[in-house]
This record gives sequence, structure tokens and C-alpha cells, in this order.
Amino acid sequence: MKFIKIPGINKRVSKLILGTMTFSPSKMDQVNSLLDSFLESGGNTLDTAHIYNDGKSEKAIGKWLKGRGNRNKVVIIDKGAHPDEYGPRVNPEAITTDLYESLDRLQTDYIDIYMLHRDNPDIPVEVIINTLNDHYNEGRIKAIGVSNWTNQRIEEANNYAKKNGLIGVSANSSNLSLAKPNEPMWPGCISVDECSLNWHEAVQMPLLSWSSQAGGFFTGRYSPNAVSDENIARVYYSEENWERYRRATELSEQIGGNTNQIALAYVLQQPFPISALIGSQNKAELYSSIKALDIHLTTDQLKWLDLRTKCRGRMGRG
Repeated sequence: MKFIKIPGINKRVSKLILGTMTFSPSKMDQVNSLLDSFLESGGNTLDTAHIYNDGKSEKAIGKWLKGRGNRNKVVIIDKGAHPDEYGPRVNPEAITTDLYESLDRLQTDYIDIYMLHRDNPDIPVEVIINTLNDHYNEGRIKAIGVSNWTNQRIEEANNYAKKNGLIGVSANSSNLSLAKPNEPMWPGCISVDECSLNWHEAVQMPLLSWSSQAGGFFTGRYSPNAVSDENIARVYYSEENWERYRRATELSEQIGGNTNQIALAYVLQQPFPISALIGSQNKAELYSSIKALDIHLTTDQLKWLDLRTKCRGRMGRG
């Protein structure tokens, strides 16, 4: 396993982060098997959210943590203040309510990286940063993160934090994958574009990419001539993405991995601290994703895969 460092966290964050959206206490045999295998493989970072599976994801993780007694070895990323049917919930009351409920479900007294699941630009960053710093000062969170925020809002929040001696945003979580979305998978979601890539490289802000494997777009289960999943087709079907698929397949045939591993390696090898969220449902999928860490792509190959050049350059593996 490989790792990145996120300010405020005294544990390294694994380059592969295991998503837990479908976890439930009713499936603890599967949960225990997958989480145990992830840790045995060197991974240590889990991603969950207050809204995932109506809270069952957090409860399942909490049962596993208590049963294994390994809280100090695991990095927990949790997210709160997701909008509901009434609209945005990025406010002090919702943040605090969600955080306390998440801590209770996880059976822990702190969350390593606490992220706001969405933004509400109508709420000043001063209010948000002050609220999160209150929880930081009480030890409930170790670092602040945001999901689906613009770079401009992150800069605004961090400028305020720095000016006032507070902790700011240590990590961003937006979508980055080799397949570029035609439109957001869910309302209010943000994907990394070229401008954002340049910003992350310039400031070296850690990125924790969700949907890093584009919902399985590169696994071979989809075809440009067949729509087996309307959402995948809506978001990812395009001539450009099928060309990216073709190029990833061509590289995989030369290197010896598979198309999905090449696509994941593209995400993992951006020129700034980055980890990729993976949605493995079983050990086979987990071990397949881990193999992407062994694939080395040159700068020319990264550009070629992303259709930014016609020349793929030298191929390598290491």
C-alpha cells in the first residue's frame, strides 16, 4: 500500500480508500471480511457519511471497530450536512447534529477527517469554519475536509482561517476519474476539471476522489451500443470517454494489467497528494484495485489517456 499525508492527521492516509456506502449491520459477515482484508492488504482509510444507507454504514463500521479494537489504526473519513428534501443543511445546527449522531453510530469519540458533504454558498465561510473549529477544539474532529466545494470557496475558507488563527480545510473530495462526466451523477456534485487539476497541483491540496473508477465504466460491463444502466449512460457515455476506454485497454494489453486498473492508476498518479475511493464489494474487486498501485504511467501516458495528446509516449510498469 502507498500513503499520503493530510495536515492534522497523525496517521498516514492510504492511497486507496474503501467506500462503505452499502455497509449494514445486517451484513456483518461481508463487512468484517472486506474490512479485515483491506487492513491486511495495508489499507487503513475508510469513507462513510451520515446519510449513507440511512446510517447503517456508520453503524456497521462502529460494530467492526468495537469488535476488532483497532480504532487507533484506522482513519475514518465521515461526511455530514448533506441536503435534505427541504434544501441545503450547511449550518451550525445541522453540522453539529450530524456529527454527534455519526460519533454515536461509529462508537468513537473522534473522527479523523470530518467533511461537509455539500456546500451552501449562502452561508459565509466564517460561520462554517468557526463551527468546525469549535468541534476541533473539543477533540471531536482531527481535520476539516469538504466534498463538492469549488476551489474558490476552499480558498476563501482557508484565507479566513489563516487570518484568524484557526484550522482550515486540509483535504478536498470531488470526483476525478479518467472518464469525464457529461453531467453530475447527483445534484450539487462537482468533478475536477483542468482548471481544478492545475489548482490542486499549484497548492498541493490533497484530493480524495470519489467515483474514481467511474461507476465501473472501465470494467467491461458496459458497451457504447447497449445501455444496461441508464445513470452510467447518462453520465459517462460519450465519444471521448469511449476513446479513453480504448486507450486504457491498449495500454493494459502492453503492460499486463486490465483496463480498469489503468484507469485507476491514472487517478492515483496525479502530481499532487491524492487518494482514490474504491467501491469494492468483495475481496476479488478489492485485490484487483490494489494492483493498480503497481502500475506506473509516465506524464506522456497520462496526457494520452486523457486525450490531451496524440502520442502515448513510453510505457512502463513499476
